[in-house]
Amino acid sequence: MKVKTILVSQPEPKTETSPYSDLSDKQKVKIDFRPFIHVEGVTSKEVRAQKIDLSKFTAIVLTSRNAVDHFFRIAEQMRFKVPDAMKYFCQSEAVAFYLQKYVVYRKRKIYVGKRTFPELVKLIKKHKEEKFLLPSSDKLKPLIPNELDTLGVNWKRAILYKTVVSDLSDLENVFYDILVFFSPSGIDSLFKNFPEFKQNNTRIAVFGNSTVKAATAAGLKCNITAPSPETPSMTMALEKYIKQVNKK
Repeated sequence: MKVKTILVSQPEPKTETSPYSDLSDKQKVKIDFRPFIHVEGVTSKEVRAQKIDLSKFTAIVLTSRNAVDHFFRIAEQMRFKVPDAMKYFCQSEAVAFYLQKYVVYRKRKIYVGKRTFPELVKLIKKHKEEKFLLPSSDKLKPLIPNELDTLGVNWKRAILYKTVVSDLSDLENVFYDILVFFSPSGIDSLFKNFPEFKQNNTRIAVFGNSTVKAATAAGLKCNITAPSPETPSMTMALEKYIKQVNKK
């Protein structure tokens, strides 16, 4: 069956030059965006219940832009003035760049990993004497605490925000040729919104091994998967599939 419509379970890209707009133009398909999940911050009361005292930490481990936003939100709510001497360990350049929204970059001690958490751990290892705070969501990859525990550093996790299922009830009678997922939470949202969902002729596109596992466990057939050596991005995987089925 030919592909004419795609729903991506993420917010719409803010730039006009996104790979999705290129894909839409080239392959003449309609692409819509809708976040299946969203993030909600926890209250300062909930943070105190976790026995988190921000003044006890000398370094912050930041794995995402959400972690940056919610750390500074909670600091403000708790009237905690983040000291200039605080060290920031950012998982990627994108996270470090985003940090500039809150701190004067050149005046702070900022350490930047290449992209993955194990790469960031190599930097943390050089500062084992610090007391690390890890701001996170309620969902955390086991790899992160495992790496920090193995390293033997003094660290504590603070759940500052939660991943929440979005209300998709207005999509109940809307059908797409392809649904695109990037996380197990997205799959979870699909079935929480539509417990009776049947795949039928809908193609499922998934990014990452954990998403593949979640989709398969939910009884879905994964028609398009990424990343792979041939198609490292989701848009490349979609384009390859669309070219195959639309030429018939």
